[in-house]
Amino acid sequence: MKFFVDTADVNEIRELNEIGLLDGVTTNPSLIMKSGRDFTEVTKEICGIVEGPVSAEVTALDFDGMMKEAEVLLKIADNICIKVPLTIDGLRACKALTTAGHKVNVTLCFSANQALLAAKAGATFISPFIGRLDDMAINGMDLIGEIRVIYDNYGFQTEILAASIRTVNHVREAALIGADVATVPPATLKALVKHPMTDKGIESFLADWAKTGQNIV
Repeated sequence: MKFFVDTADVNEIRELNEIGLLDGVTTNPSLIMKSGRDFTEVTKEICGIVEGPVSAEVTALDFDGMMKEAEVLLKIADNICIKVPLTIDGLRACKALTTAGHKVNVTLCFSANQALLAAKAGATFISPFIGRLDDMAINGMDLIGEIRVIYDNYGFQTEILAASIRTVNHVREAALIGADVATVPPATLKALVKHPMTDKGIESFLADWAKTGQNIV
């Protein structure tokens, strides 16, 4: 599974990238707002930190507006992936952009039918929102499973990018079902390494080592 980090915090992105955990980054207007920085400036800096795709979202809702904004976004860096909403105009923009050789992340997916349309439009990534479905008492993982079956049935190359991930269990379940990518908040990504038995084992090893009275260096 690939890991994207869902943030516009360049310090968090740089730290996770140096560890070797990042395959890409997803941003959106809300995350840019939280960063408190100029949109173009922060997006360009993020693109310079990671080699993988950086999703930058259009804000226009009509096809012509999306294409004009995409043209601007694509000039920021070579690894920009245009993020469009799952609407008719968004799908039209997706088809035009992918036909021209650009990566497209179709976002705000809440049904298998929507995911099927995105794949037909040539989407590079489809972003089903797990957490928001869970908020409505709908199991978001069921949607990941349905999309996986449909894409495998027809050999679609669109990658399933599990989004709106809230917990480490979301990551594990998405990986088991076969999501290609998980985009995760920095805190959740770091939490994947934690386990009380690991901490207990380290404590025990260090206690035994101290008893030997030795030093490695």
